[in-house]
Amino acid sequence: MRKTTPGRSYRTFYSFLATILLLGWLNPQAVQATPAAPTIHAQAAAVIDVTSGRLLYNLRGDETLPIASLTKIMTAIVAIEHGKLSDTVTVGRNAFAKEGSSIYLHMGEEMSLENMLYGLMLRSGNDAATAIAEHVGGSEEGFVYLMNEKAKMLGLMHTHFQNPHGLDAKGHYSTANDLAKLTSYALKNQQFKEIVRTPSKTAPNPNDPWDYKWLNKNKMLRFYDGADGVKTGYTKIAKRCLVSSATRGGQQIAVVTLNDGDDWNDHRKLLDYGFANYPLTTLIGEGQEIEQGLITGAEFKYALATEEASHIERRLKLTTARTGSFGYRGKISVLLNGEEIGTVPVYDKISYRPSGSGEGSEPRAGGAFGSASDRKLIRLTSDWSDAFKKVLQSLLFDIR
Repeated sequence: MRKTTPGRSYRTFYSFLATILLLGWLNPQAVQATPAAPTIHAQAAAVIDVTSGRLLYNLRGDETLPIASLTKIMTAIVAIEHGKLSDTVTVGRNAFAKEGSSIYLHMGEEMSLENMLYGLMLRSGNDAATAIAEHVGGSEEGFVYLMNEKAKMLGLMHTHFQNPHGLDAKGHYSTANDLAKLTSYALKNQQFKEIVRTPSKTAPNPNDPWDYKWLNKNKMLRFYDGADGVKTGYTKIAKRCLVSSATRGGQQIAVVTLNDGDDWNDHRKLLDYGFANYPLTTLIGEGQEIEQGLITGAEFKYALATEEASHIERRLKLTTARTGSFGYRGKISVLLNGEEIGTVPVYDKISYRPSGSGEGSEPRAGGAFGSASDRKLIRLTSDWSDAFKKVLQSLLFDIR
């Protein structure tokens, strides 16, 4: 048997170590690490940046589970989009004395849809959920159809509803990731956003000499700085479920946990994790002139970890077609690690109207972007002239 000398063993080890270090030096992506997430107690969880829709963290995020009253997030947004807030909702037999959490509506009682939604989201009223569903959908079954269609439209591939309130039922489920995406969508609706961040609400009570007064069950509104939503949930099967959101420094983050016995503390940790590690950063501003006569039609923001900044690319692609384009000349694609994360339209400056400028404004682009700390990764196509490259560099990316 051949013997290995101690000197040879050491030389082999140091050679291997040097190779590892060299590879890491030459390829920063090889050593790029995701920020370590805190230890939590949830069966499943997800963290999302609301503006960009980027999932920042998930734990078994696609595992289908019962979701209890988190269902009412979908109930509320569907009712807001399909109903009229000033409508009068009449409490029918199916809604009256509905089992589970309740705002104690009377048979035949009338209440505005807006106030009913406050009772739904602040006190998790199952009677309110049923009354809303029958009013907006014509029947509970009709409303559930709208809920499932909305889920399909939002790309919630692991979600299905059987009722508007979240009482346990076979075939009624979602995932942490899907609920995070749904919440991100719903929080962009101003009426929904206002309801879920309200600490307490009074509403007329036609049956008693005092008004209804509903205190929001979501303790995060009192326990976490910047908290502004969203919904609690519990059944014997689903256990404790919670969706919370908070806004700090112009960034809103939402957290979902399913079956979490220490959810209040875990949400604090996960919100802190999101704000600390994935700040929302502007990559491209709206109205930036990128060359003479061309201008960007939207800003682009993205929740981006510090170590990801060097992996951002921006690519400009112009079109020669002008007829019927309303000044549209092309787009800038933004990529992270080679994958497109969003686009910004480019217009003729003379045709462009900034968003919010009134009649004639061009629509804003969807999506959101990230940090512009490394601006040298812009790829300039070979067929651009040197003069154009210099203009693009100096006006859009300010490369030095």
